[in-house]
Amino acid sequence: MAEAIARAHPRVRLTMTDADPVMVEAAQDRLAGHPLVQARQADATRLPFEDESFDTILSFLMLHHVIEWEHAVTQAARVLRPGGAFVGYDLLASPMASLVHRADRSPHRLIEPEAFGPVFDQAGLAPLALRLSFGGRVIRFIAHKPGNAQNAPGSDITSRNSR
Repeated sequence: MAEAIARAHPRVRLTMTDADPVMVEAAQDRLAGHPLVQARQADATRLPFEDESFDTILSFLMLHHVIEWEHAVTQAARVLRPGGAFVGYDLLASPMASLVHRADRSPHRLIEPEAFGPVFDQAGLAPLALRLSFGGRVIRFIAHKPGNAQNAPGSDITSRNSR
C-alpha cells in the first residue's frame, strides 16, 4: 500500500511502519526509489513519534493483528494533528476470519463491529463513517481528530465526510 501511495502521490511525505523487521526491510527495498518515504519498525501500541506529528494515519488490515488494538487506536489519535484523519479498513469477527487465522497461526484478536465507535470516542476521535462491507466481514472507517486543521503546523489535509 505504501508503494502505491508513493507512486500516486510522489510529493507526499510518508512513513510506513510494521512490527516485523523482515517486513520493514522488504518495504525499505521496495520504497528505495521514493525519497520522501521511510519504512520504520514500530509497535502500533507504542508509536515512536511525537504527539500531533501526522496529518493522516492509514491502517490496512492491521488492527486485528494487534492483540490490544484499542491501544493502537489511542496511539494513532496521539500522533494525529488536530483536524487530521484516521482512515482504514479491517477484518471483523466472523467464523471465516477465525478459521483463516487459526490455520495460519498468526496472532490476532478479531474485532466486533460495535467496538469501533466507543474505542474511537475514548481515544478522542470522532467517527465520520463506519461502514460494513463484504457481508459484514470488513469494516471501513474514517475518523478525525477534532480541532482546527488550519492551526496545526504543517497541516495541509482536511478530513471530509465522503458519504
